[in-house]
Amino acid sequence: MHFKKEFIITLSLAIMLISRIYFEIKTIDIDKISVKTKKIPQNKEFKIVHISDLHNKKLPNNSINLLDDIMKLNPNIIALTGDIIDAKTRDFDNIYNFLDNLIKINKNIYYVSGNHEWKNPKNQQFIKGLKNRKVKIINNTNRIIKCKDFSINICGIDDPYTNHENIDKAFNSIDNNNFTLLLSHSPDIIFKPYNLNCDLIICGHTHGGQIRFPFLGAIIAPGQGFFPKYDKGIFELERNLLLYINSGLGTSRMPIRFLNKSQISFITLTGE
Repeated sequence: MHFKKEFIITLSLAIMLISRIYFEIKTIDIDKISVKTKKIPQNKEFKIVHISDLHNKKLPNNSINLLDDIMKLNPNIIALTGDIIDAKTRDFDNIYNFLDNLIKINKNIYYVSGNHEWKNPKNQQFIKGLKNRKVKIINNTNRIIKCKDFSINICGIDDPYTNHENIDKAFNSIDNNNFTLLLSHSPDIIFKPYNLNCDLIICGHTHGGQIRFPFLGAIIAPGQGFFPKYDKGIFELERNLLLYINSGLGTSRMPIRFLNKSQISFITLTGE
């Protein structure tokens, strides 16, 4: 009888844990962040939907609910910060279908590569598909986005985790009077001896640790080891530079998330 009771308790806990993991993977949160800046006229806004680390994940409900949410957010741009495919992805139809639906919402899609794109032997084929869809690939380059009363510098670096970044090219000839947004796959860029001439860095890569615990946060993150300082969310660095880390939509290595739901981010730049 005692063994039977222990078995039922253990089984119940296992079912609860598995259910929680399934819920974390399948449920998508929208992390809403507001950044105030004097480089945008007072009360004006610039809105960004930030998607990272999809890892070729097939989204629930054919991504209809997520796409509806993105449409309602009405962003100025959509930023993709790498690992949209996985290193093992060979068929890109799932990702291309998702991108085609995103393009119907907003054609202003900006992309930088992640380490999984670099590891994928069919990466050039994937990039060709992005170019065919007019996705703006900004690896080690920059663009100016002109709004009615202000402009935004959007800079991108190729994946710093695999040492493919070129900061000089990314920031070449930008106007420092404009708000400067940097897209990077990995937060590793802040550990390198660069003068990051920007106001906000948005990235992914860490997955928020995938597994998190109360009070401790992420257990491990690539490039930072155990109990990483920069795991997910927004951080203020030196010289008022802000770093934002998106915990991503997908998973890698193990298809597990715990206390760390899949997410996209909605970042609003507001003039003050």
